[in-house]
Amino acid sequence: MFLRQFKYLLAVVDEEHFGRAAATCNVTQPSLSSGIKTLELELGVPIFLRGRGQRFHGLTAEGERVAKWARLIISHCDAMRDEISTMQNDLHGSLRMGAMPSMSPVLPIMLQQVRKHHPGVHVDVHFIGNEAMKLGLDNFTLDCAITYVENADLGRRNVMPIYTEKLSLLVPDSIEFEGRTQITWKEAADLPLALLRSTMHERQYVDQAFEAAGCKVTPKVESESILHLMFQVQFTELCTVIPSHFTRMPGLHPGTMALQLVEPEVSQEVGLFWAEAETVMPMASVMVDIATAFDKTGDLRILLGETREEMKSKAMREQAKQKVLTVEPAE
Repeated sequence: MFLRQFKYLLAVVDEEHFGRAAATCNVTQPSLSSGIKTLELELGVPIFLRGRGQRFHGLTAEGERVAKWARLIISHCDAMRDEISTMQNDLHGSLRMGAMPSMSPVLPIMLQQVRKHHPGVHVDVHFIGNEAMKLGLDNFTLDCAITYVENADLGRRNVMPIYTEKLSLLVPDSIEFEGRTQITWKEAADLPLALLRSTMHERQYVDQAFEAAGCKVTPKVESESILHLMFQVQFTELCTVIPSHFTRMPGLHPGTMALQLVEPEVSQEVGLFWAEAETVMPMASVMVDIATAFDKTGDLRILLGETREEMKSKAMREQAKQKVLTVEPAE
């Protein structure tokens, strides 16, 4: 068995076409097919369901397992090369990261540190939902993911909290809201709203907050882009719910103002997720080191609006929680 045979196999799975897979691998289609056939003969099992033409007809049950192992083998080979490069202070390659759209203003701060410490690393960010993140971490097409810690449903992963996300209501800077710094969810429900699409995790979280206040809303406009919703507020009468850190990064547009949403005041922790293993893969380790450094200094949380008092209070709650979970050994 050769590594290129596994690459041929995964190219067909990813492209769902033998001809396109051959082009991706920079080989002829007969060479690709021959390599896969040789792999099948060596393993003694059919990998692909057979049909006419170059179309992809799916994997056999054995093929599904072979493809899973192929991704693991290739990812470990890539990790070996990365680790050797790290030992020579010359890490190169792609850091593949999944993230929720609401985290887009935060990532530049973290990725700046990647460039500072590892100038040879190229970062590829995918703004996707949790289901796609889980799949990417499972099949090794993602090195790490940044999403909400609670109810992430990413399977068994290592996780490190990065910052706490709170919510604000972005409103037109008009006489109606003059002098105000807060607004209740119940009050917000009576305003004309533009919100994220109902299928997105961030919107579902917003809907839960409205429900907790005894309200149900029907937005005038829906979009998958928070920035587009912010433009709606800037140029029309609509209001929208935004992560509070958007007031700092990227900052408020002219003609808008942000009010803290209260009753209830909700927040959720955002964390870095990576594969649970004895050894952290080098590319994932890059982000783990950066997140650890920010956690020690608290600089990222302060930049996003958290106070030292809030961080201290949170740390004390975590310590208390750990004491409750600790079972004293019997004498």
